[in-house]
Amino acid sequence: MNEAYHAAPGRYQEMKYNRCGKSGLLLPRVSLGLWHNFGSHADPDNMKAMCLKAFDLGITHFDLANNYGPEYGSAERNFGKILKEDLWPYRDELLISTKAGYDMWEGPYGNWGSRKYLIASLDQSLKRMGLEYVDIFYHHRMDPQTPLEETMMALDAIVRSGKALYIGLSNYDGPTLSKAAKILEELKCPFIINQNRYSIFDRTIEENGLKDTAQRFNKGLIVFSPLAQGLLTDRYLDGIPADSRIRTDGRFLKEQALAKKLDSIRALNQIAQSRGQTLAQMALNWVLKDGDVTSVLIGASRPSQIEENVDLIHQKAFTQDELAKIDQISQE
Repeated sequence: MNEAYHAAPGRYQEMKYNRCGKSGLLLPRVSLGLWHNFGSHADPDNMKAMCLKAFDLGITHFDLANNYGPEYGSAERNFGKILKEDLWPYRDELLISTKAGYDMWEGPYGNWGSRKYLIASLDQSLKRMGLEYVDIFYHHRMDPQTPLEETMMALDAIVRSGKALYIGLSNYDGPTLSKAAKILEELKCPFIINQNRYSIFDRTIEENGLKDTAQRFNKGLIVFSPLAQGLLTDRYLDGIPADSRIRTDGRFLKEQALAKKLDSIRALNQIAQSRGQTLAQMALNWVLKDGDVTSVLIGASRPSQIEENVDLIHQKAFTQDELAKIDQISQE
């Protein structure tokens, strides 16, 4: 019989927590995303070790979605098992989020942003995780067909039903966020956070107005893929390891993309070394540099990666020269 898990007593001493917009909620500077490595074929012991290591390091926020896997729903089921067996005594210390908006089940009601889909999807997510509520429920992407009012009113109804404490929006652009925020404000719905991709290599939220709009409306911002699917690490500087994502899961990172970016990655790695950081630590540090980002979502394939990335809570300021060089390299 396995020994019962007891969380590290000093888990809150090192981690930094940022206020999420103007809400009462604090997010750890580093959050754990369960997009990769928590699916049907992942090693149960490794999944558990990563979640427990994250919590021991003060990471209280675990981010999921209905279709995380693969297979769809498997990340929520696996996390629910870890929650039941090890983390349940700490439920009120945890911030658990999930989402709906992408393809989830067959037929016309398993996708996008209708009231029917969002409410049904969250009910399924709660069953998979064994929860009565999630702390944050996101609409996962903009829906060009469903009226924005319908989607926002569904999110408001979900909060009023007690199945979510707060609402978030993911993969929205600035103009759509502005319209959604006004609707949710009229409904007095606790919309507090946006989730979008952001990294040295991907500045989309700067270009589509999302970053500025979130700040203008005093909403939190949590970002994913800060390491550009592993490009912003030292993992590929000397070739492609056999156990790397390129070799084991070609859905998101392709060998051609690496080849195009390799010179830039090496140049960025030199800057990181001069700062006394790994490239991954510098890339995460860069995302948080101006205070507009509340938390950065990291993915991991083993507990040691989480330990390395958590070191970014001790942020090292960038010089203007470093920032200019990073911008130049990223644009090449």
